[in-house]
Amino acid sequence: MEGILVIGGGIGGLTLALCLHRNGIPCRVVEAVAEVKPLGVGVNILPHAAAELARLGLQEALLRHGVQTDEVNFFNRFGQLIHREPLGRAAGHDHPQMSIHRADLHAVLLAAVRERLGEGAVLFGHRLVRAEQDEDGVTLHFTPGAGGATPGPLRGTAAIGADGIHSVLRRQFYPQEGDPRYTGTTMWRGVSRWPPILTGASMTRAGWLKTGKMVIYPIRRDLDAEGRQPINWVFEVEAGNHRLRRDWNRPGDIEDVIPHVRDWVFDWLDLPAMLRASEVVLEFPMVDQDPLPRWSFGRLSLLGDAAHPMVPRGSNGAGQSILDARCLADKLARHADDPESALKAYEAERLPATTQVMLANRKALPDAILGEVFTRTGDRPFARIEDVMTREEMLAITGGDKRVAGYDPETLKARA
Repeated sequence: MEGILVIGGGIGGLTLALCLHRNGIPCRVVEAVAEVKPLGVGVNILPHAAAELARLGLQEALLRHGVQTDEVNFFNRFGQLIHREPLGRAAGHDHPQMSIHRADLHAVLLAAVRERLGEGAVLFGHRLVRAEQDEDGVTLHFTPGAGGATPGPLRGTAAIGADGIHSVLRRQFYPQEGDPRYTGTTMWRGVSRWPPILTGASMTRAGWLKTGKMVIYPIRRDLDAEGRQPINWVFEVEAGNHRLRRDWNRPGDIEDVIPHVRDWVFDWLDLPAMLRASEVVLEFPMVDQDPLPRWSFGRLSLLGDAAHPMVPRGSNGAGQSILDARCLADKLARHADDPESALKAYEAERLPATTQVMLANRKALPDAILGEVFTRTGDRPFARIEDVMTREEMLAITGGDKRVAGYDPETLKARA
């Protein structure tokens, strides 16, 4: 008996393994890929998720790789500043907001799991085909590997599907769920080496979905010999290609983006030039799925993108997976002799919370500031932003986003 079986060795699955280990609960992670590769682009860790990673003793290691983000700036597509406010520790949080390359975050988590749980704690090349359960535990069955051999079944007290947007366990629970829900926009993401923008630790949001919206932030603090740092960028525009397969690592073409931002040349950034310097470009349809009525079935449950695949906005995807992991590990510790009750308690706490975030992401928070200015100005330059939208209105939008995501000061104080 392997203890808790974690299906999926991504951010959510590895964080869960570390949380379980901290609580003295044995576990093992099974991952479909046979070899870890440095995939993806940037990811933001908001202060509530950063607090959980700090509790796991990972904050210093993560900050050695990433950037402690200190501010967010909102601009229209003419380069005019709409709103600026501090983030993370600069905004008074006990923990930073961190921007980091997804591969660096994954590497830190994997190294910690191997160091604390042992080299054999993560089994690669184990692609789930089905999960079975009985009164005493669960059994996981796998497909043949690349060499043709089929890994033997694994037995555990419970199993958690942290296997992402193409979750096998979710499909087992809901075989008739159907295709993802398309929002009407498509996203391109990339990383460019570029001189520091604004403070060198700034997040920038600019434009609007009708004509194109950018989110830009650095993901490594150190500069290269030419004084550049890796800059993560995300571009969204309406009327994109909804026929794209939902694949985080699908290559994209920068020439699909450039026509929308050809004139975005400002005194603080030459955006077309930065985009043409991209080392990687990925394309993703902005899709999600309707919230599920339940995640847990006996000794089986879901976590992270497998449970709540949301539109990737507002830096919520990885963060909500980390919060799931903390909650689930604590429930399993509290109900040590009754995993079914633990999974029900976990679902009761996290399903409503993540549903709220999923639905809010459909409204493009906190970028709703950009949409409001776009509408009120008729997509034209303004003379004074105060004549268009008050600072109080803007803070109400960003404050509402923090409350929904769960990192407003009041929520964090209650959790502490």
